[in-house]
Amino acid sequence: MSESIDKFINVSSLEDYDKYIRRGAFLAQSKAAFPMGRERRDGLTLRDEERYYLQLEDSSRRIDKFKQPWRLYALVGVCSLGAAVQGWDETAVNGAQVYYREALGLMDSPGWLGLVNSAPYMCCAFSCWLNYPLNRLLDRRGVIFVTCLISSLTCLGQAFPQTWQQLFAARFLLGLGIGPKSATIPIYAAEAAPANIRGALVMMWQMWTAFGIMCGRLWNHIPLFVVAYVYTLPESPRWLLMRARQGNRKKYEEAFNSLCKLRHTKLQAGRDIFLINHLLEAEERIMQQEKPFSELFTRGRNRRALTASVITMFLQQFCGVNVTAYYSSTILADPQHASYQPRDALLISMGFGIINFLFAIPAIWTIDSFGRRNLLLSTFPFMALFQIIMVIAFKLPGQSSAQHVLVILGMYLFGVAYSPGEGPVPFVYSAESMPLYNRDFGMGIVTSVNWFWNFFISITWPKFSSAFGTSGAFGWYAAWCVVGFFMILFLVPETKDMTLEELDQVFDHHTMDYVKYGMAELHWMVGRYVFGRKGLKKPPPFLQKKDPEEVYDTRGEAFDPRGMVYEEIQEDKRATT
Repeated sequence: MSESIDKFINVSSLEDYDKYIRRGAFLAQSKAAFPMGRERRDGLTLRDEERYYLQLEDSSRRIDKFKQPWRLYALVGVCSLGAAVQGWDETAVNGAQVYYREALGLMDSPGWLGLVNSAPYMCCAFSCWLNYPLNRLLDRRGVIFVTCLISSLTCLGQAFPQTWQQLFAARFLLGLGIGPKSATIPIYAAEAAPANIRGALVMMWQMWTAFGIMCGRLWNHIPLFVVAYVYTLPESPRWLLMRARQGNRKKYEEAFNSLCKLRHTKLQAGRDIFLINHLLEAEERIMQQEKPFSELFTRGRNRRALTASVITMFLQQFCGVNVTAYYSSTILADPQHASYQPRDALLISMGFGIINFLFAIPAIWTIDSFGRRNLLLSTFPFMALFQIIMVIAFKLPGQSSAQHVLVILGMYLFGVAYSPGEGPVPFVYSAESMPLYNRDFGMGIVTSVNWFWNFFISITWPKFSSAFGTSGAFGWYAAWCVVGFFMILFLVPETKDMTLEELDQVFDHHTMDYVKYGMAELHWMVGRYVFGRKGLKKPPPFLQKKDPEEVYDTRGEAFDPRGMVYEEIQEDKRATT
């Protein structure tokens, strides 16, 4: 064990931080490395302050885990503002199209209207593929800086079009800012956050996207705020460490200093840098055998992570939420539907944005305790139900008050169900599921999938609703909510409360293991909630978090980055006994 620590300190040239890294390395292997009231044979001890902050990590009180350094919350805050920019970008077209359809000659051209509305997402479907080279060239903060600058300029360009072609061009170029930013910000937050509240912090991306949708036109100045402050934040420590291992040895100290800003104590920073470095060694062994790109599709662990991430991203669009986000004002103001006045339609649409934001807040608390998968499974049935309410509403004849009430009720209740589940989970899940060496590439793929189907829904809705009626179109998305429930049940495993490196344990299982667990869980759901068998026991969690000495490397071979001192701990126990 001492040889491993000495080797790392020597390679990283972190001799000045020896006492933190050495003790942190033992903690990385076992939380029992420094038992209370007992001295170790090597004389290493913990200070009272260090022990206090370590106890906060494992506190039974959920609120204690949110006691984090202010710099971590500053990082999340800037990431959240970057998300609010995207929300404004998305929703600005909702209310504006009530007026520019006539001004730009699109009243009788649903195809061209759909093209203008979907232009950014058409670009995003391709610009997300730039995520990998941009991150290699500019690092995490640099990508956020450049993309927010692009968003600011193109949003300004949307204010002065004289023709629909000019508006299309401005909105298309906006996708150059949205695409790579949407892939990079969740990764940046995920790599900086501790495992026990990673979901709560990374979900700020979607939550504040919803806030931007709610606030709409008020937020066109936000990109410049992000541009101004992003370089005051620490770079991703995992990213810096990977750069260090590629030959830039100065990055070791930068990675350690970054962790010091994002953790309460240097001891925690020493623990995390040693553990991340040790697990990166295992990933590098894979890279020596296979290329990162092809390995994303050919290696089972990564292929299953990619599949699960694509499912969550696809369903975020095909649940139908962005039909409401982009077209609710038009639908409500249409004389053939609810026939609201334009101002009233805008206010009702704003109400959906408010709900989308407010009901995402509970997920801050539940996404790391109740879990990503459970949030999805518990909300998709309700999403389908509330879409069906809108189906019924638009089927009612005439312009009755009952129709008006049901339209608003279905829309708002759908927002209530969507916001804590399928709203925040996909970007959290995708940002954490792939290993570091191809995380940029994998996140680029899944966000590209998300934006492609976003584009598809945006461009097809005008003609789709004309051909099948608004009722039939909402029925289509209600059916996909039902299909989505079973896709998640059988193919999307839980990822909460594990470090990014430990998620190899989750995705190393065969797909049939997920399916078998899903079948067992479905049997329990039917028995418990359909037949009322209260005594029926729920299947145990698919994967219990392993003891320190039982951690495995990324190829499934026996390996214990946290268990190298296990024998020493056992000897200490025997000695005290």
